[in-house]
Amino acid sequence: MRKVAVIGAGVMGHGIAQVCAMAGFEVSLVDISEEILKRALQQIMQSLNKLVEKGAITKEDATKVFERIKTSLSIAEAVKDADVVIEAVPENLELKRQVFRQIDMHAPPHTILASNTSTLRITDIAAATSRPSRVVGTHFFNPPQLMPLVEVVKGEQTSDDTISEILNFVSKIGKQSILCKKDVKGFIVNRIGSQVFEECLWAVYRGEATVEEVDASIRAAGFPMGMFELMDFIGLDPLLMGLRVLEEAYGDRFKVPPLLEDLVKKGKYGRKSGQGFYDWSKGRPLIKLELAGKYDINRVWAVAVNEAAHLISEGVADPLTIDRGMKLAQNFPAGPCEKGDEIGIDNIFNLLNELYQKHNDARYRPAPLLEEFIKSNRLGRKQGIGFYEYKAAKKFDTILVEKERNVGWIILNRPEKMNAITPKMLEEVSLALDELERDPEIRCVAITGAGDRAFCAGADISAFSLTNPMNEFFMLYKARKDLESKMERYSKPIIAAINGYALGGGLELAMACDLRIAVDTAQLGQPEVTIGIIPGWGGTYKLARLVGIAKAKEISMLGKRITAQEALQIGLVNKVVPKDRLKEEVLSTASELSRLPPLALWLVKLSIEAGSQTSSDIARLIEVALHSLLFSTEDAKEGFSAFLHKRKPEFKGK
Repeated sequence: MRKVAVIGAGVMGHGIAQVCAMAGFEVSLVDISEEILKRALQQIMQSLNKLVEKGAITKEDATKVFERIKTSLSIAEAVKDADVVIEAVPENLELKRQVFRQIDMHAPPHTILASNTSTLRITDIAAATSRPSRVVGTHFFNPPQLMPLVEVVKGEQTSDDTISEILNFVSKIGKQSILCKKDVKGFIVNRIGSQVFEECLWAVYRGEATVEEVDASIRAAGFPMGMFELMDFIGLDPLLMGLRVLEEAYGDRFKVPPLLEDLVKKGKYGRKSGQGFYDWSKGRPLIKLELAGKYDINRVWAVAVNEAAHLISEGVADPLTIDRGMKLAQNFPAGPCEKGDEIGIDNIFNLLNELYQKHNDARYRPAPLLEEFIKSNRLGRKQGIGFYEYKAAKKFDTILVEKERNVGWIILNRPEKMNAITPKMLEEVSLALDELERDPEIRCVAITGAGDRAFCAGADISAFSLTNPMNEFFMLYKARKDLESKMERYSKPIIAAINGYALGGGLELAMACDLRIAVDTAQLGQPEVTIGIIPGWGGTYKLARLVGIAKAKEISMLGKRITAQEALQIGLVNKVVPKDRLKEEVLSTASELSRLPPLALWLVKLSIEAGSQTSSDIARLIEVALHSLLFSTEDAKEGFSAFLHKRKPEFKGK
């Protein structure tokens, strides 16, 4: 693929054109007037200049990107040598069909014809062409330059080859994708998002909460924007149009609230008009978080889970695809399916029933799949199965072990003691690591602490005998040394999910992990010197390797604590996230690691560990030996083959 034609130079079209040009494609941008095209080019240049100002690209790169974009008033001229054509005209079925007829007449036979529609069926659009097998949905999100997701939609006649090619194309332009396997109006993200919007709109319309109370509650629950704030940002007029399409398609399960219609009739379209649910004339509205809690946020989760259940039953998508889409496209702090499992399917079902009975509103009628889950006792995490299966692991006294998807969680479980370390805890962590290493479905291990105060506050010195403390100390030292050695050579990546205090032995346990992700309220430190001892378990030399000698001395000699932000700045942790996003970030990182070859990950870890503890000459020999060893593996052959054939590799750890 070399050339892309984008039909429609509006908000979405010019953004899509920029994304494609930044990925190295030659782009033809088409619209009905020179004035529209001139404005689109100005907006593209403004966007590129912002990226230059932020240091994301150089001025030379921006110039090259801009030069790749050519404009045209002729669809025929733009598509005659295009490999991919992306239609981005307004959401009007007949208009889109007219455009696709012209594209079909002039584009080469191999060209993929894609629509950026957000609600209309791809099959209905493809019917206007002579090649429905080459027509596909590519639903970008606004703004395309920033939003990471493209929702790929399979029409009833879209071929598997077309899907494979467009998924490859989406990857080449630097976007992530989810596949909507069935051609339904609204697809995945907009169907769930629209249910959430309608829930919030009706709650305010019925006088159950104010706009500010709803948004404050939603922001407090970990969403980056309130729903009314987000609707204003999207634009109330296209939102209303989309809701009407869904209402027409699904009947009483979607119902447009008068509140939204009234604002659109008054010309209050949100941020772009300066007025919507909020006054945007002075910038982004200030939402008072002290209003949080006056609206039950579980109502939002209930309608989202309910619509997800409908999508699964209809064969549109599986839970993992749905959750990934909502997190990437609408910044949900958790996917609806995983959140439903966490809250409890029975609790979701009961809340929906309660709202259904109270308002006689079909939007709250529980989906048949939820009823099936209740009957079969699939109640979520507490039962070990809901939308997802949570495998039970061996029971321990001082830790918990959970298996979620391909991640094994080891949870230090002494919250009343700030998860302080004992020899037994270290022994159990070691046994749990052995169990998770033997499990072929587990690709990554995460270690965290129970409760919301501490990852681990160090060794439990209160358990030491006053008559013979050295005996307990040496038992702890031996257990820690054995565990440290195991973690250094462990064949799967280990992530420390630092959810609170990581002090002394707790920080040392975190440093023994391969990666460290901390919440923004975490505090880390080495306080041992304040009680007359020094850090152990690598607390002196490992800290120095990570942050440098000077900083290691400052932290250890003063026995001081540092914030998560300072730990990030000096390289002690890899990422810092809000508390409610810790689990999501760990799962996301684990997902990235899981796509990589297990053997290569293991050997690069061994090379780094061994090489950092010896001379450069010895380190080089170790690296060469491990590098050569990988060439004989099936994963290496698969990696080379996938690269040459421009496909995604499938690594099996062999």
